[in-house]
Amino acid sequence: TWPLNVGQVYTTLARLERDGLVEPAGEDGEGHAFYGITDAGRAAVTTWFETPVSRETPPRDELAIKLAIAVTVPGVDVRGVVQRQRTATIRALQDYTRLKARSGDSRKPAELAWLLVLDSLVFAAEAEIRWLDHCEVRLARAAADRPATAPAAAPATARAKQVQR
Repeated sequence: TWPLNVGQVYTTLARLERDGLVEPAGEDGEGHAFYGITDAGRAAVTTWFETPVSRETPPRDELAIKLAIAVTVPGVDVRGVVQRQRTATIRALQDYTRLKARSGDSRKPAELAWLLVLDSLVFAAEAEIRWLDHCEVRLARAAADRPATAPAAAPATARAKQVQR
């Protein structure tokens, strides 16, 4: 599950109310506020559901960035980085699979929603493992193609100095 920041919930509700997307709908006996969606809110949600998620600007992928930088920094055991990540990703995949096995009746909307989220996490973890396998092959190929005297992932300035010698 994702951690819930209660302060963020109230900030978001205040913004939605300010924008006319929700309105106060009373309180319970313990003082918890309830909100109802407005017609403008329904229209906004409908638009959100009907609009595909944009893939034009991919999100920053910390792992891809980490590996891209690791291959350029001398002394970094890039294969070790890949192996440690694979271990962590396999562990996460096992956790997601256990959660799926313990889930309830998928005919209930809340359980079906949770299963869809878990399916997404499983597929993403499986894809990451395949990508890490690919990275390992690419790294091995690059190491085999590198001249024996060339340092691994030497910075461009260091390579330029070596060429001048």
